[in-house]
Amino acid sequence: MSTPETLPGLLIRRADEDGSRVALREKEFGIWQELSWSEYRDRVRDFSLGLLALGLQPGDRIAIIGDNRPEWVIAELAAQAAGAIPVGVYQDSVAEELRFLLEASGARVVVAEDQEQVDKVLDIIEHIPAIEHIVYHDAKGLNAYGDSRLRFFPEVEELGRALHLDEPTRFESGVAGLDPEATALLCTTSGTTSRPKLAMLSHRNLLAMTTQIQAVDPVHLKDDYVSFLPLAWIGEQMISVPWALTVGFAVSFPESTETVRQDLREIGPQTLVSPPRIWEGLVSDVQVGIEDSSALKRRVYEWSMSVGEDAADARFRGEALSGGLRWKRRLAELLTFLPLKDQLGLRHVRRAYTGGAALGPDVFRFFHAMGVNLKQLYGQTEVSGISAVHRDGDVKFQTVGRPLPDTEVRIAEGGEVLSRSPAIFGGYYEDEEATAEALQDGWLHSGDAGYMDDEGHLVVIDRAKDVMTLADGTAFSPQFIENKLKFSPYVREAVVFGGDWPFVTAIIAIDFANASTWAERRRLTYTTFTDLAQRPEIYDLISSHTEDVNTDLPDSARVCRFLLLHKEFDADDGELTRTRKVRRGFIAERYAQLVEALYGEADTVAVESTISYQDGRTSTVRHDIRIAATSLSLTQDAS
Repeated sequence: MSTPETLPGLLIRRADEDGSRVALREKEFGIWQELSWSEYRDRVRDFSLGLLALGLQPGDRIAIIGDNRPEWVIAELAAQAAGAIPVGVYQDSVAEELRFLLEASGARVVVAEDQEQVDKVLDIIEHIPAIEHIVYHDAKGLNAYGDSRLRFFPEVEELGRALHLDEPTRFESGVAGLDPEATALLCTTSGTTSRPKLAMLSHRNLLAMTTQIQAVDPVHLKDDYVSFLPLAWIGEQMISVPWALTVGFAVSFPESTETVRQDLREIGPQTLVSPPRIWEGLVSDVQVGIEDSSALKRRVYEWSMSVGEDAADARFRGEALSGGLRWKRRLAELLTFLPLKDQLGLRHVRRAYTGGAALGPDVFRFFHAMGVNLKQLYGQTEVSGISAVHRDGDVKFQTVGRPLPDTEVRIAEGGEVLSRSPAIFGGYYEDEEATAEALQDGWLHSGDAGYMDDEGHLVVIDRAKDVMTLADGTAFSPQFIENKLKFSPYVREAVVFGGDWPFVTAIIAIDFANASTWAERRRLTYTTFTDLAQRPEIYDLISSHTEDVNTDLPDSARVCRFLLLHKEFDADDGELTRTRKVRRGFIAERYAQLVEALYGEADTVAVESTISYQDGRTSTVRHDIRIAATSLSLTQDAS
């Protein structure tokens, strides 16, 4: 009776064909708890019917917020099976962001993981009368809550089981009647330039994307996958739900964000997808760890990396390894790369992907030197995830790969990347103006600037709005320079400015964990993030790295002056999106005083920040931020 052309239909088929196989795992108290495909289907059925018993109607919206847990995907599929539309919310969203998404979607039901998420909803619920039920699945701390809208997840499932006994065919008949073209998911866009929009993705869109990526990089039934990135992000969503349903591989959920590395080692996934910040973080961890190791281990590591880079460069050129290099590469694998990959949870990874933003070439080269098959994905929410990807053996640092099999990519006259595919979304929810701007004659306008190279690879330069023209007429990508700056383990984030200004400058936020370790090894005293960031030794450390970056850049694009910010960039402050993309326009406006100072003659600038206390009091703190000049600017001044 069920149809495999929808996500709940695929779940039913998967349970019929592989009912006893493991579908989901969740780690609790150090032990992996498993859920078979049959149990997965039954829980989706029970929760779906329970929602119907609560009065849910086809077309209603259900918001889901919390960490990656089986209940998230169960609630999502259950909503779809009932004809409703789920919308995912990032678990670290503050109340204002949550309120905006709940109002924009018109959600009637919120599935909230625990007390923290329930409290967020209750804090804003008086402004959102459409919400009728708040369903939680971690009851800790909630027993004393008396709000009549609160429902325990198992209680809703019990309502569904009772309805199933009365109407044993209702679930499957409802799934069989679903329209593959109907909206299956409202997925938030990144919101780099404005508030996030809700992209309407149909069952057919999501399954078309799965079919395309499976044709390029097939995943196998016996593979394992660890879901640790937010399920509100289309990249994680695409793998953990439609791809898993299509192929049948098991999806595992870590116990907590702190145990991800250990959980990856235990599961040993064959596929791994992470945004640049994860890969950059792993590089930083390795670099800092090597600095803390013995002289012998450092020499072995440096030799191994040199060998690995030579082997990787040969493969990138399409050359076979010489006998001597092949032997040295095997020795480096045994001495360094195998234990290192095991420590990072990458030992069994056949294909690793980076997506969501550009990844610097230095990071790419690092992982390929280790033997990790890291490839770039390019796409966006509006295309259900992916437009282009590197193929095995055809990885080029400067590109994002070739278009997927059923995806057309072309470059508009002004340089904007356009794409057309059966995975393209149906538009933005209740936003006809934005939809008309993004979809024109069947082509999705990405807002990215790029070009196709001679080998059919897509090269994405930057967001079209962010590509800058320097005073001498040279066009440059701030993102490219930022990625090179972030290759240092002591740089957490960087924002580059140029454009209408006479030269290039940067605001840099240090990586506090790594920079503090570096400082402590040298017995440097400090009290706070601000204190550490303004120490002369830290400025010298970052200045040395900036000088190295400048040697790889054209003269007109080199960083002449920079400052170290008194705080980290924070998504809660609106400076980053929830996927940690820099909101460049917002930062330029918020720190306009700092940007102007970078182009002035002073060597310090004073800024004030407000500290809020739990009792409602606030205080203002003054920070004197130093501005550093590179040798390039000194040379220019002298000339």
